[in-house]
Amino acid sequence: MATRSGGRTGSDAFAHLIAIVAELRQRCPWDRQQTLPEAARHLLEEAYEVVDAITAEDPDAVAEELGDLMVQALFAATIASESTGSAVPDLLEGAAKKLVGRHPHVYGDTKASTLEEVVELWDQVKAAEKGKAPKRSSLAKTGRALPALMRAEKLGVKARRRGMDWKDAREVLSKIHEELDEVTRALDAGDQAAAADEVGDLMLAIANLPRFLGRDAEQTLRRSCDKFVTRFGEVERLAGSRGLKLAQLSPQELERLWQEAKQAGRNS
Repeated sequence: MATRSGGRTGSDAFAHLIAIVAELRQRCPWDRQQTLPEAARHLLEEAYEVVDAITAEDPDAVAEELGDLMVQALFAATIASESTGSAVPDLLEGAAKKLVGRHPHVYGDTKASTLEEVVELWDQVKAAEKGKAPKRSSLAKTGRALPALMRAEKLGVKARRRGMDWKDAREVLSKIHEELDEVTRALDAGDQAAAADEVGDLMLAIANLPRFLGRDAEQTLRRSCDKFVTRFGEVERLAGSRGLKLAQLSPQELERLWQEAKQAGRNS
């Protein structure tokens, strides 16, 4: 049953939004000049704002940012329809058809009662849609447009489904130590290019550790970034209260301020 909000059913509200976006594309000078790559950039920005709102656990902001994300998705679809010849409703119908087709355990007679069975079935349906086995690695197209951290985790998940993965978090830690040793050897040899290559391997292993702890890599790093910002702000506050300038402090003095900031965070 469609929900009702602001006097419109959910389906009517969506149709109304599609119409507004289409009209803006025709009548607003700024919207008329937008290209698909520009729309893609705005879409990505809005997606990250949704993530920020979710991370902040702000329900009102989540609702607002999700609305903005829908607008940008519809705007990108509107621009794309100009070159594909498919109207936005056609794109939506295609998406609905794909969802139904990939859930035969819901809309058909196929049985899948566990999460593992659903994931395996999803992969089987996707493979059947492509019609033939890929010429390259089955991971070749996995998350190519994603930020590297998210792609690294997604690759690990896909590899696990195909039977290749670490056994537990300790095995991942062992791999991390192995890669770190290789970075050290490359640096000791004075080979910057090899060191950079090994750092990439190290980061790939680290990116997959959070999922063995039941955590998301992106969210884990995001929280640490926020923690760093908070602690750095405390370092600046401490330095300012003592008439000190960070740029003029020695590494030892900066470390003492950093430890004070960490302790202040634990006590707050």
